[in-house]
Amino acid sequence: MVESYKLPKMNHAYMRPRDAATLVLVDTSDTVPRILMGKRHESHRFMPGKFVFPGGRVDMVDSRIKPLTPLTPQTARQLSRQLNARAGKNKPQALALAAIREMYEETGLLIGREVDTPVKSRAASWQAFFDHNVMPALDQLIFIARAVTPPGRPRRFDTRFFMCDITSIAKREILEPSPTNELLELNWLTKDEALEKDLALITQVVLGEVEARLNGDVDRPIPYYFQQGRTINRHKL
Repeated sequence: MVESYKLPKMNHAYMRPRDAATLVLVDTSDTVPRILMGKRHESHRFMPGKFVFPGGRVDMVDSRIKPLTPLTPQTARQLSRQLNARAGKNKPQALALAAIREMYEETGLLIGREVDTPVKSRAASWQAFFDHNVMPALDQLIFIARAVTPPGRPRRFDTRFFMCDITSIAKREILEPSPTNELLELNWLTKDEALEKDLALITQVVLGEVEARLNGDVDRPIPYYFQQGRTINRHKL
């Protein structure tokens, strides 16, 4: 154990964590880096009103999409650690693809690269990429953290956090405001500005991971956060 953080007690029925992925998009074009974050609806059962990074659960179709470029060997190895024997061989890739897909669904940003030849697929959730001739490029993503939502929460996720630079954006589609939009008040925030928002503890911790990497600690161990009793612990993967 490296670090521990105290958590409030909650008493929702036990739920098995679902695989999820989050993408921390960073703009390093200015002196102080900025991170894309948005506010969740107050009506959401999970983290209502909190500012978060774009992300969500992994869909079955994410394991069937062929990316333009694969994960780097190092990232693939890091993601493969602690996967159970029943996990499919495409699960590391599916986690990264889920992070890219969720980024689009919540922000309209298509992460990847443009291609000359259109891609055909029946995957409706990826259709915007194919319509814009954009293919996801997984070599642009860095795996920076894993966290499991503590028991007692209304929703639980086993989340892998990825990070990439805005140069990974291939295109942007303007999403019309809607009551069904996952995130409100999308903003590019410095770390200090983000810490002034209403954040979950894990979001604060991941911001620290992002800052450390931006400051040059690119080979730091991948942290894994999980709960024991009333304490959330930080272990190395």
